[in-house]
Amino acid sequence: MSSSAPPTLTSAQVNQVDALAQERFGISVDWLMEAAGWQVARFVRERAAVICGVGNNAGDGLAAARHLHRWGRLVRVCCVDVTRLRGPAARELEALGKLGIEVSHDLKLDEAEVIVDAIFGTGLSRAPEGKFGEWIESINSFGKPVVAVDVPSGLDADSGVAYAPTVQADVTITLGLPKPGLLKLGSRVLVADIGVPFEAYAAIGIAVPPDLFAKGELVEL
Repeated sequence: MSSSAPPTLTSAQVNQVDALAQERFGISVDWLMEAAGWQVARFVRERAAVICGVGNNAGDGLAAARHLHRWGRLVRVCCVDVTRLRGPAARELEALGKLGIEVSHDLKLDEAEVIVDAIFGTGLSRAPEGKFGEWIESINSFGKPVVAVDVPSGLDADSGVAYAPTVQADVTITLGLPKPGLLKLGSRVLVADIGVPFEAYAAIGIAVPPDLFAKGELVEL
């Protein structure tokens, strides 16, 4: 573990860093998404159902699902609405399809030993509604461990406000750097290196401890 606590990253700063990584350092969002999915998948040891929304957080989940499939740990993938996936997330969906992995439009949690929550990421600023809220409530009532991707769905990443409903995650694997809202969580938070150059953080005034990911492991917050 690093000798220093990692700094936090707001949702606006996440967008800045992603743009810098691509424009200045040649690291695409696709690559970061792939790294995020791999980090999540390698933590999950049980047979998992991956539950996705419609944004880049969903893309992280889809990438994780592909790795879980390779390792024999994927039960199924469910997505709120695949027609709304765009850019890197849509390309992750296409990659799953080429492997013959079907994505369900209905929520099916049976047979899963753990749930991977990839419904909402850092962009959420209001209570989940409609199908999104229904799926979150179903995840909470299922009674199996939940691993959240970046932030638990329903949590405001900046303020820490837990909207109704919010996924009750047992573990959150936050990507790159922790988000301020996670500091208020009572559950376990692990920080995953996804390959963002520390120089990209420095460009927006964030100093990252140089030994933060020195061991190549997830870092306990």
